[in-house]
Amino acid sequence: MKAQSALLLLVLPWAAIAQAPPQVIAVGRLAAAPQLDGSLADWPKEGWSAVKVTPAVAAGEREKFGLDPEDRNHTGTLTVELRAGVFGDRLYVAARWPDDAADTEYKGWEWAGSKYAEGKRRDDAFAVRFHLSGDYDRTMLSAKSYVADVWFWSAARTNPAGYAEDWTHQVSTRMIDDAAEYAVKGVGTVYIKKQRDAGGGPYKALPRPKERSGDRLPSFEVVKAPTGSIADVQAKGRWAAGKWSLELARKLDTGHPDDAPFAAGRKLLGQIAVFNRGADENKSVSEPLLFDFAAAGK
Repeated sequence: MKAQSALLLLVLPWAAIAQAPPQVIAVGRLAAAPQLDGSLADWPKEGWSAVKVTPAVAAGEREKFGLDPEDRNHTGTLTVELRAGVFGDRLYVAARWPDDAADTEYKGWEWAGSKYAEGKRRDDAFAVRFHLSGDYDRTMLSAKSYVADVWFWSAARTNPAGYAEDWTHQVSTRMIDDAAEYAVKGVGTVYIKKQRDAGGGPYKALPRPKERSGDRLPSFEVVKAPTGSIADVQAKGRWAAGKWSLELARKLDTGHPDDAPFAAGRKLLGQIAVFNRGADENKSVSEPLLFDFAAAGK
């Protein structure tokens, strides 16, 4: 288990005392399957939702929570255009959001005098999570216990392979083996475990080089054929004219216990997050969303 600082509102810290009703994202039938190429030209012009995302940690709050003041959220407050639909046995999700540049580099090994050190560069990323089990909450630092199915797309690591990583996030006030621990005032200890689904992911880490062979070397390599449940979500993003456009797709029911099943008539809570060359708490997040599959069977 990993002890963490008290009151770190950073893990998906969309915390607020009062909660408004969740924004509804209608999931209907698509006339055709979108081509997963990062272009949204083949999506319907109607049915898009404007979803606001705001910084997970407010400006000026970083040092208060023991965070590096130089490692900032570069996303800010922005609006994501979001659309979801079903064709055949698959759910398709499309998103478009402003970003002044395509950040497509991640870490890397950089020569620092006598050895290689891990670089600080981070890529753009997007995440969507769905309620899987338990008592879902908009924050991961609450007295509620639940599990979320998380899709994580990144511009450098997963986009070249055409996938998003499939994860589960488990949150509980009861002890979880190998989980991070957070001391939350008024709640007690909250245990959070982030775990990749089984299988081989769309990229793998490369070890620190022992001998110098350049000023900067890659710290990961793309895997062209990921396998298993971690590879359930296909995804492709494209940056152009100051915006990212992203498409994601997954079977309605993968048969894997770590994946949320989708079905006509179901209503499922979820959220989205946007990362602009950031990681972990350096993101902007939405309020809860209610994915409504009422029209998915029509």
